[in-house]
Amino acid sequence: MTRLDLPDFPWDSLVPARERAGGHPGGIVDLSVGTPVDGVPGLLRDALAGPAAAEPGYPTTHGPAPLREAIAASLQRRFGVTGVDPAAVLPTIGSKELVAWLPTLLGLGSGDTVVIPELAYPTYEVGARLAGAEHIRSDGLTAAGPARVGLVWLNSPSNPTGRILPVEHLRKVVAWARERGAVVASDECYLGLPGDADPAPRSVLHPDVSDGDHTGLLAVHSLSKVSNLAGYRAGFVTGDPALVSGLLEVRKHAGMIVPRPVQAALQAAVSDDAHVAEQAARYDARRARLRAGLEKAGLQIVHSQAGLYLWATDGEQCRTTVDRLAGLGILVAPGEFYGPAGARHVRVALTAPDERIDAAVERLGGT
Repeated sequence: MTRLDLPDFPWDSLVPARERAGGHPGGIVDLSVGTPVDGVPGLLRDALAGPAAAEPGYPTTHGPAPLREAIAASLQRRFGVTGVDPAAVLPTIGSKELVAWLPTLLGLGSGDTVVIPELAYPTYEVGARLAGAEHIRSDGLTAAGPARVGLVWLNSPSNPTGRILPVEHLRKVVAWARERGAVVASDECYLGLPGDADPAPRSVLHPDVSDGDHTGLLAVHSLSKVSNLAGYRAGFVTGDPALVSGLLEVRKHAGMIVPRPVQAALQAAVSDDAHVAEQAARYDARRARLRAGLEKAGLQIVHSQAGLYLWATDGEQCRTTVDRLAGLGILVAPGEFYGPAGARHVRVALTAPDERIDAAVERLGGT
């Protein structure tokens, strides 16, 4: 069997640092991954175990109309996104599988190019490789040159940096892509965690960006972060009706279906804003405490306005910083995981219980 040309899974390389951090007398503070640690809201657990859990038949790939209508309503209510046709909403098995398979689902392959952010979640690159396409890391509009660009990824707020892309930049990317017939896919799984950013981050589907025209645009959302549903694998994609219709047809054939009880939990999650606000407030408090602790320890925080991470540097090679913090029992992710431009930064996740966050801050204060 021929091995796919994929990079090694980056977190496997953290084993030595994890072991060192785990040897700290006070135990490890794991800030290396964005895995939620707070409880799943009760109304979402109730929805998962409700009537949908007793349905014996296959769920539909498209999901029931009330679910899609609830998603469209939530986008308008939470983010000011208007004009979403519920028929152009498609539930996904979390967002990572869609990120990984979107180039393939769009029919891209050899001779096509996928543009990903200079600092990017590794799965954007993996998706291009799975499709047999080339990829370019760039935050600008000229790096692709004459290449045949089929897909441009945006991510705001960013993983790993927490950076928010201005509306003017988003508009330029949309215009550039439309001139070339490329799809713009915006990974918006952190849009519901705006932090202290002013103005708040915008969806690519927002009228300020799209002028109300969703042609060539896709917005990818996940409930993993804002609703603590990482274990449920609940997400969705929406945007250009023609693009979503094409994705739906392929996913029907491939059996890429969100389980019916998860669809019910997804509907409950997008219908309730209170639990999202509560979770966002938890992360804001942790961000403030961790930022102060890291800065006291001499690290500089870059961007990190929103989302789930602090992007920090001490000016040294990132693995040196990882090793130094591991000596304090704090495990973080090296910035090189996200591209060569991250070689002197580390990503610090806010996903640890408050007691562990306080332990990290105390240890950083002793450096």
